[in-house]
Amino acid sequence: MTAPIPRDIPDLPALPHPPRRLPAPVPATAVVAPVHRPLAALFRLLTAVTAAAGVALELLLGSPTRTLSHFSVQAGILLAVVMLSSASRAWRTRRPLPASVTGAALLYALIAALTYHLLLAHTTPPFTMTGAAPPPARWHGQWAALQLLHTVAPLAALLDWLLLTPAARLHLRNAATWLLYPLAYLAFYLTQAAFLPPSTPSRYLYPFLDAQTHGYRDTLANALLIGLAIYAVAVLLVALDHVRPSPVRHRG
Repeated sequence: MTAPIPRDIPDLPALPHPPRRLPAPVPATAVVAPVHRPLAALFRLLTAVTAAAGVALELLLGSPTRTLSHFSVQAGILLAVVMLSSASRAWRTRRPLPASVTGAALLYALIAALTYHLLLAHTTPPFTMTGAAPPPARWHGQWAALQLLHTVAPLAALLDWLLLTPAARLHLRNAATWLLYPLAYLAFYLTQAAFLPPSTPSRYLYPFLDAQTHGYRDTLANALLIGLAIYAVAVLLVALDHVRPSPVRHRG
């Protein structure tokens, strides 16, 4: 037989402090259902079309091998794919792509834009991605392709990040991870140029990475400075992501 239950149970002492809430092992984004965002889907679709149009124009005007060897063309292809996938997810009410993926596409597009406008847009002779001798005339195909890849598409990607993407999703470790692709591109760029005959016109696509003119030591020094600039921009994006206001989830 069990012992009888006492009738008078003493009151338990009150807790001196309220219990501390433990951090949830599951992020809020994993339990909050995604919403249908037609405006975001439309804007991202237009951004993807813009980047794809710039790449298509370059492929039509120049050699496919030379065109696809440019960093900005590869960044434009990545941006078009990421924006198209993001548009599909926003339209079909699916969870967004990982922030590390969308952040990488944004970073590479911004780096291509900054490199063009700060280092290439005012060179003599004028910079072209096709290697043509005449400078790209305003409102012609080559000029339009340069503007689409280095101005319109990066600006649209930046606006999407600022106005349509939830904040505080990036981490400092992403900045170091994003450097892997520029390092791989540098190795590809120098290896490809080393196997081309010295008489090949425009053997080096970028004047500041021309080992034939500057030598490998100065070329690698320029590459190091650009790499540090890329890392600085990546850290700036992460910092801004944690201080910018988050867009309203149920709009757009």
